[in-house]
Amino acid sequence: MTTSMSFDQTGQLSYQDVTGWIRRFAAAIAENRTYLTELDSAIGDADHGINMDRGFAAVLPKLDALPGDDIGVAFRTVGSTLISTVGGASGPLYGTLFLQFGIVTAGQTSIGLAQWLAGLDAAIAAIKRLGKAEPGDKTMLDALIPARDALSQALSDGASPAKALDATVTAAEEGMKATIPLVARKGRASYLGERSAGHQDPGATSTFLLMRAAADQWQTHSPGG
Repeated sequence: MTTSMSFDQTGQLSYQDVTGWIRRFAAAIAENRTYLTELDSAIGDADHGINMDRGFAAVLPKLDALPGDDIGVAFRTVGSTLISTVGGASGPLYGTLFLQFGIVTAGQTSIGLAQWLAGLDAAIAAIKRLGKAEPGDKTMLDALIPARDALSQALSDGASPAKALDATVTAAEEGMKATIPLVARKGRASYLGERSAGHQDPGATSTFLLMRAAADQWQTHSPGG
């Protein structure tokens, strides 16, 4: 992976790293806008890429205007902006994800992988409540939960931050691809029943892009990385 930022000696991520990840994700969404929309056209409303791109186009100037270096404020700003600007299910779901990260990191000017894991835990729990979805329902959770589990296992195994982040990307990609044969049980895709099988879920795809953006931005050059 090509990286431009790194952990400091304590493994902490700065405010600039976090906002850099958000900007990198926004760029990935813009780059993949058509692809995400094509995926959604097969099983949804054909607007996932369009809506997500519009949402992050609104997020970026708000990040630029934020004073200080409170990571929680940055995450909450992203979440509230997505909820107010993104249509369909994507706004509430991704907005909830970032709001939960904001709660976990409130008042923090740097975070480590423990907070990153706690944020994923909180986001998954909240998204489950909001969407009434579970693993295997062909949703973003099918990429998000494997990424969280891979990170948890990597940290338990004492892996370096770089290897832990790589594990999240690999798991998210595998989870994304695993949605292809699934029959959707939630969202607009569920209306298609068996016809939803054979198509990759757009929400799981954008979740993979989220995990990849984090690793690309934060992968470290620390010992063992």
